[in-house]
Amino acid sequence: MRQSCQSAVKDAIAYTFCVSDDTHLFSLSGEIALVTGATRGIGAEIAGQFRAAGADVIGTATTPAGASAIAERLGGDDAGKVLDVASDESVKALMADLGGRLPTILVNNAGIVRDKLLLRMKPDDWQDVVNTNLNSAYRLCKACLRGMLKARRGRIINLSSVVGVAGAAGQGNYAAAKAGLLGFTRALAQEVAGRGITVNAIAPGYIETGMTADLPAERKDAMIAQIPAGRVGTPLDVAGAAVYLASPAASYVTGTVLHVNGGMWMG
Repeated sequence: MRQSCQSAVKDAIAYTFCVSDDTHLFSLSGEIALVTGATRGIGAEIAGQFRAAGADVIGTATTPAGASAIAERLGGDDAGKVLDVASDESVKALMADLGGRLPTILVNNAGIVRDKLLLRMKPDDWQDVVNTNLNSAYRLCKACLRGMLKARRGRIINLSSVVGVAGAAGQGNYAAAKAGLLGFTRALAQEVAGRGITVNAIAPGYIETGMTADLPAERKDAMIAQIPAGRVGTPLDVAGAAVYLASPAASYVTGTVLHVNGGMWMG
């Protein structure tokens, strides 16, 4: 994010304030954003809103068909890429494919669920969720940080969950991975803040996506009853938070968790 800074004095106290050189406080013009899991739901909405804000967006999918759909939706042949976030080799291949198009914004959104009560949870159910939802952030942050550190600017946004804070029966693996993301976010934020890089997390509550569409009606009703806003969230609600955290408006915000849950969790 390009900024110009000026000094001012008020009540005998000196202030320095910075203003984005772009025309809008929430402009992402000139930024290159990498959004994982961008085929649908929250990831697709974030990618679309980043593009609308002026960023050059790269969205990832697990299949060539998904990558092609992203490229068509975002309007660029190189806007969709195939990536298995659970694979070191796949991450390395993606970064090589990007060449000089080094991300200045990274959104770790890709995730899976394998819900089961602990006594019924198989080792693969645990490992697959932790590897995809948590270990992937380690892989991608490490891959993107070198370019951000060299440029002395960057934004990293990790998609956690209200479940990572409050827990949920039958989601021990998912809750552990999403809680781990919060600790990882805070630790990395402290490491790179001095280089102009912010690291934050978004913790969505109950969002209407394909991942939640198959829930039984009675469970949906019970969840809505716990939400003071009286409704479920939408992917756009989460994308708005992501645009904010990626923008010059959030240049002094790092190591924080932005809860987007309609009041379902207040902490």
